[in-house]
Amino acid sequence: MAEMTLKQSLTAMDVAEYLRQHPRFLEHFPDVAAELVMPRENGPAASLAVYQLETLRARNSELNTRLAELVAIASDNEQLMVRVHTLTVGLLRDDNLVDVLKSFVGTLQEDFHTDKTRVVLFRDGADLPRAEWLICVPQGASALPEFADFLQRGDPACGRLAPAKLARLFGADFGQVQSTALLKIGHTGMLAIGSHNPNRFHPGIGTLFLKLIAQALDAAIARFPAT
Repeated sequence: MAEMTLKQSLTAMDVAEYLRQHPRFLEHFPDVAAELVMPRENGPAASLAVYQLETLRARNSELNTRLAELVAIASDNEQLMVRVHTLTVGLLRDDNLVDVLKSFVGTLQEDFHTDKTRVVLFRDGADLPRAEWLICVPQGASALPEFADFLQRGDPACGRLAPAKLARLFGADFGQVQSTALLKIGHTGMLAIGSHNPNRFHPGIGTLFLKLIAQALDAAIARFPAT
């Protein structure tokens, strides 16, 4: 009776846990190994050795795929870092603010394949070029109340902006912008990068390289203070 009660109380989970704790069990009971039926998605049952081999192969294939993905990501990041470095070096070589801004926007368009760029500066723009990508706000941040929360936080904002913000940044073209990366340029202004692709900038995107770009521009502008 006690033996029957014990057998009835055992579950498949109990057996599985016992086998995990005693991985050499089948060495001592080869007859049990011979009677085990190994699961197969297709075809007849296979031996335990074949089943284990196929499981290891599947895991190895999964690890190789994951490794290839990590290598690809590392390669992309390396190329992106080179482009950021090239942009920074180019800004250091410019000897006036006009060239800094033109070089910066040109590099974003050519090397980073941006659709639309807006540099917002809290300064008078009398000595700066009249260009679609440049917005000068002499009154400072207070003249842009719709961006007050963003400027106070200071963290990059990526995703879809409210229509009022898009219109302020991109004017009549705001309907073409499906996603945006908005960054604070120190106390100097803001940088907005707009994309026609709704998935290019999203809230979960990494912002390290975007921050480095904004910091490089901030340092370059600081070399030429407003008079």
